[in-house]
Amino acid sequence: MFSKVQILLLLLSITITAAAAASSQDDHGNLSFAFNNGFKSSDLDLDGVADITSNGLLRLTNNTVQKTGHAFFPNPVTFKATPNGNVSSFSTTFVFAIRSELAALSGHGMVFVIAPERGLPGARESNYLGLFNESTIKDNDAAHQVVAVEFDTIYNGDVGDVNNNHVGINFNNLTSVKSEPAGYFDGKNGRFTNLTLMSGKPMKAWVEYDAVKKEMNVTLAPAGAVKPQKPLLSLLKDLSPIIKETMYVGFSSSTGSFITNHYVLGWSFKINGKAQELEFFQLPSLPPVGPKQKSKFLTIGLPVICLSLVALVILTLVHLIRRKRKFADIVEDWELEYGPHRYKFKDLYLATKGFKDKDLLGTGGFGRVYKGVLPTNIEIAVKRVSQESRQGMREFVAEIASLGRLRHRNVVPLLGYCRRKGELLLVYDYMPNGSLDKYLYDNPKTTLNWNQRFRIIKGVASGLCYLHHEWEQVVIHRDVKASNVLLDGELNGRLGDFGLSRLYDHESDPKTTQVVGTLGYLAPEHARTGKATARSDVFSFGAFLLEVACGRRPITGRGMATEEELVLVDWVFSCWRRGRITEAMDSNLIKSDSFTAEEEVELVLNLGLLCSHSEPKLRPSMKQVVSFLERDVPLPDLSTMGLTAAGLTFANREGFDDFAASFLSSSAEYSELVHQKLQLVTF
Repeated sequence: MFSKVQILLLLLSITITAAAAASSQDDHGNLSFAFNNGFKSSDLDLDGVADITSNGLLRLTNNTVQKTGHAFFPNPVTFKATPNGNVSSFSTTFVFAIRSELAALSGHGMVFVIAPERGLPGARESNYLGLFNESTIKDNDAAHQVVAVEFDTIYNGDVGDVNNNHVGINFNNLTSVKSEPAGYFDGKNGRFTNLTLMSGKPMKAWVEYDAVKKEMNVTLAPAGAVKPQKPLLSLLKDLSPIIKETMYVGFSSSTGSFITNHYVLGWSFKINGKAQELEFFQLPSLPPVGPKQKSKFLTIGLPVICLSLVALVILTLVHLIRRKRKFADIVEDWELEYGPHRYKFKDLYLATKGFKDKDLLGTGGFGRVYKGVLPTNIEIAVKRVSQESRQGMREFVAEIASLGRLRHRNVVPLLGYCRRKGELLLVYDYMPNGSLDKYLYDNPKTTLNWNQRFRIIKGVASGLCYLHHEWEQVVIHRDVKASNVLLDGELNGRLGDFGLSRLYDHESDPKTTQVVGTLGYLAPEHARTGKATARSDVFSFGAFLLEVACGRRPITGRGMATEEELVLVDWVFSCWRRGRITEAMDSNLIKSDSFTAEEEVELVLNLGLLCSHSEPKLRPSMKQVVSFLERDVPLPDLSTMGLTAAGLTFANREGFDDFAASFLSSSAEYSELVHQKLQLVTF
């Protein structure tokens, strides 16, 4: 018989042995630990609904909704030798699985997190991923400074998510500084292979930070697979300003409206070294999926029913064969690298309910736009483009894939494309309030006040500045106008329709292309040389400024205006020359009792004239345009800028007839008005 003292000593010995097996420190005090046989003997700090299952699985969320779960290593990790020093290298690997009660819907994702405290007090569920709440996501308090790697199964456009199945690196925010669709690069052929995070299958993740290179890498692969050579995410970033001297490491997870279980099967971590690899066969098994209840109808063995089933199977096969032919997609080898950006025609066909006219949002010279809803309840706009022979499909798709990486609050996200039988379909985020032009012309039902218009103008200017100066390449839109400015639910202006856009590297010359655009917005040098540049976009933006402030198109058809007012820039210029430029403003604004912003209107009209200068070098850049609109710098005196009757495009019509018939209009209806104008004016 053992005495009570002997039993206590034995239990203490077992506890010390288990703890020693889980964690240790080398001669330099660098912490490392590994849970390669489950978490039964661990003393993880658990919070929320997180628990350890009977077979040793770490379960962050259970069969509940709108809940959070946290699990942290109990001891703080020393990331810096001194408080103001540099962060040490670290490495971690873990095997996880996400199981949802429903096959196509999940309850948000899980996060590996480095945090200043355990438990993340006050953190909310759902889209906050158990990391933040409404206050902490805004106050940027030092207590909520975190480094996180999210494995997200819900799309949230407000924080720039790429899709509903992605991996992202986050610093102190829900918006990922870098994210990619979940998957891995096959070591055999280097091709990207998708992984579905909510498949319920175990997956393995590696998160590594190199303190010398200041580089953070995230790699994903199926559990049991060899670590891919190429990481899914690679980010050059010094973490020293974010990570404090000591912090805690662990996991956070949350559910939304759907029951979801988040499991961690094994976990290892090491400071200044490579984390111990996990042996998949030693990890605890996931719980079996319960058997599905068989339909009583299928258990009935009556001959009549059997014959009916056989007939039904035959009819179904015939239907599936016909359906497969109808939605057949031919994917060439070169398209495989654009996999994350390519949609199946079948998915878009179903999303738009067959491209029916009742879901038609608009029609232009380059295609028809339809509203659609994806199975994930994400609303989209699909534009069917008739691709011209002016450019190879491969080059065009490459540019579309590049444009899909654009992220700006005033640019409509281009989600991807679909190519089928020579037709190109472009997929965008859906903007509920439609295009700006329907609020400006033809006695609109809803009239925008000046504050709304000025906010839209500044938003479009910011988006165009991002395209010209702030992205990795120069993006020339080539069709800036009110009908291509879309309004979101809060009437914020977003520049859209990148079907005509062209890319080129900074500090390089754009290529010569076929002249495309809309008369009235088309820069004269673009029509002469075939080169679309940032300055030609500025010209289009100038026409856009005038149409928003004046509530009129750049060219008006006969019978709709006086001879003096047929060409908008000529009309505004004549008002400026008389010293009464605000006479050109929209009469709907003048009628408004609340109108008190004549100085802003005058600024916009003057800036519109300056952007419309026929000499490209005398037009401002979009950076300067933003500065003028924000009143950071005063607008120069137009009389000193060579702005005379000969300095404006439509006042200087010499040679205009050489290209007037060679451009492609993006609006068939507007082309008819332009044709009427060309019959009236002698160039």
